[in-house]
Amino acid sequence: MNSETHSTTPPQSLTIASRESRLAMWQAEHVRCALHKLYPRCDVKILGMTTRGDQILDRTLSKVGGKGLFVKELEAALADGRADLAVHSLKDVPMQLPEGFALSTILEREDPCDAFVSPQYASLEDLPEGSVVGTSSLRREAMIRARFPHLDVRPLRGNLDTRLAKLDRGEYAAIILAAAGLKRLGLEARIRARLEPADSLPTAGQGALGIEIRADRTELAAWLAPLHDEKTALAVEAERAVSRALGGSCEVPLAAFAQWNNNALQLRGIVSTPDGTRMLHAQESVQSPDLADALALGQRVSSDLAAQGAMEIVDALSTMNHAGGQS
Repeated sequence: MNSETHSTTPPQSLTIASRESRLAMWQAEHVRCALHKLYPRCDVKILGMTTRGDQILDRTLSKVGGKGLFVKELEAALADGRADLAVHSLKDVPMQLPEGFALSTILEREDPCDAFVSPQYASLEDLPEGSVVGTSSLRREAMIRARFPHLDVRPLRGNLDTRLAKLDRGEYAAIILAAAGLKRLGLEARIRARLEPADSLPTAGQGALGIEIRADRTELAAWLAPLHDEKTALAVEAERAVSRALGGSCEVPLAAFAQWNNNALQLRGIVSTPDGTRMLHAQESVQSPDLADALALGQRVSSDLAAQGAMEIVDALSTMNHAGGQS
């Protein structure tokens, strides 16, 4: 979308709700700078908030309520008018937004891949048997277990700086992080190896930033329109359609990643058991898609995975996690 699509009356002031981690604040600042370029006279503030996802660090996300823990407090600030917009890592945004909210704007994607980080080893292949690898993601865990069953994969929670500190203290031989976060914070030198999608397929939305607003704020959507990147949006909407159709949550090792090849959008999806012993794959593409085509592409990939037995894995993990939560 070009800048002619936004309202003729520029905003006077805007408040961005953001988590207070260093990466989240970088993301909010990135959007603030972009808004300042569009609207030099607008006063753009950042409202830093601590979410439940930031507070609960002793359990994996799948055990404590999933991705919504990172956005609920921010949505409350949008609902009561303390903030106008919230900036999210799209991979942290639930596949179904609560009624009354909208993802109005998706920014151009940064590197979508996973990154191998280790002070001592150059790659997963170099790790000796029994080495402890940390990750916050069941998806990453399953993919490591499938390729390297001799490694000891353990949960790793906390913001990016906390995770790196645990690695540097020797609690892990290596950790797996999103490359985008490291690059955004100027920590690209910490990346020892980039895990290509063929080896570690990214999760839906990884590397992309989304802006959430109240659905009734049409004037705000118009002001934000120049920041929207259509190619990124179509890719991540296709990815999120896969996760949405399969009940994608932190409980399930599920990957969905769409890439542009000239005018074709190619989408790959994976559903796995946590130990990586059963891994289902599906792949489809579409030429010159619009939003409806991208969503249909996600539906085709999810239907293929379901036909292979994906829902058996999803249901079994959901039952197991609910039973565990009640014990």
